[in-house]
Amino acid sequence: MTRGGPQAVLFDMDGLLIDSERVWLEVESEVMAWLGGEWTPAHQERLVGGSLAIAVDYMLELTGADAPPEEVGRRMLDGMAERLAACVPMMPGAKDLLAEIREAGVTAALVSSSHRRLLEPVLDAIGREHFALSVAGDEVTRTKPDPEPYLTAAARLGADPGRCVVLEDSPNGVAAAEAAGCVTVAVPGVLPIPPVPGRTVVASLREVSLASLRALPAFAGP
Repeated sequence: MTRGGPQAVLFDMDGLLIDSERVWLEVESEVMAWLGGEWTPAHQERLVGGSLAIAVDYMLELTGADAPPEEVGRRMLDGMAERLAACVPMMPGAKDLLAEIREAGVTAALVSSSHRRLLEPVLDAIGREHFALSVAGDEVTRTKPDPEPYLTAAARLGADPGRCVVLEDSPNGVAAAEAAGCVTVAVPGVLPIPPVPGRTVVASLREVSLASLRALPAFAGP
């Protein structure tokens, strides 16, 4: 048990802070059509919370297309970057929670599997002032579900992973956070995330406040 609340709050991005999974579905469908295949929500579910490289490999495996992986990845990034430059749709409760954490002086970070190119327009749209730092998927050796992204963020913040709260929407993200030893709050998106001992599951960020994070069992005193 630790006392005094979290040292830092670490946020996932896609599907947690921004409503981007539907945008990813649109882009993935366009790229698959270019490859000569079809894309469905069931295909997307296999990739939620994963890396761009895994998505590209999966698309090429499905279609058998003779396309360079670099070109497939570029088309995915181009499509997402274009859309995020035009609009960054926030998830319900995200703006209020970010504002509350910042006003209280609690450190926050953005930790995403998306590439830096996609983090930048999101940071511009929702406010860089909310985050002490950000970690992108192309800035680590191993992406979620590996714990490296969250361990990297905690180390750069000088924080104990066990006193960091992670907010995640995907099973891969939750696995990464828990493997890093962080206190984890799951806000399930496309895929269900079951409650287990030591994990808090809520339906929406509207159910999360700084008070509720400080009241998590991991921060309760004796």
